Amino acid sequence: MLSEKMETALNDQIGMEGYASFLYLSMASWCEFQGLDGTSQFFYRQAAEEHDHMMRIFHYVLEMDSKAIAPAIQQPPSNFDSVQSIFESVYTHEQKVTASINKLVNLANAENDHSTHNFLQWYVSEQREEEALIRLILDKLKLIGDGPQSLYFIDKEITEINSQMDTAEGAA
Repeated sequence: MLSEKMETALNDQIGMEGYASFLYLSMASWCEFQGLDGTSQFFYRQAAEEHDHMMRIFHYVLEMDSKAIAPAIQQPPSNFDSVQSIFESVYTHEQKVTASINKLVNLANAENDHSTHNFLQWYVSEQREEEALIRLILDKLKLIGDGPQSLYFIDKEITEINSQMDTAEGAA
């Protein structure tokens, strides 16, 4: 069974992962409305992945004979200035999630909760991968620039990243 403090912290993380899912869904909608099909597909995938992250914690809390709470989700923004600004905000958000996961790991250590510490290691690795992917995309966006054809090339690059992710998921 989880301590009350750990249960509360994990339920807070469930809310954070749920918000991320809806944030990425909102970004997918904006991108699709802009005609950026590859980029919208990327964010639809990210939204589903964040939902899976939320559910993984939700089930873990229950498995540990504690109460998982379905979070109230704050309305994410629906208008964005540019694809570049979206990915910059995604990077900031992922860093915030990483910091939250690190706090959970620290709490698990402080409470001698080896099971939760072990469970959270998957998230530690996942966050490293998420931040690296978004940094890669930001680097590509900087190379492409913001000229008249930039949206075409940005969407093409994101479509290629989607393809690579599909291939990696198929191999797993």
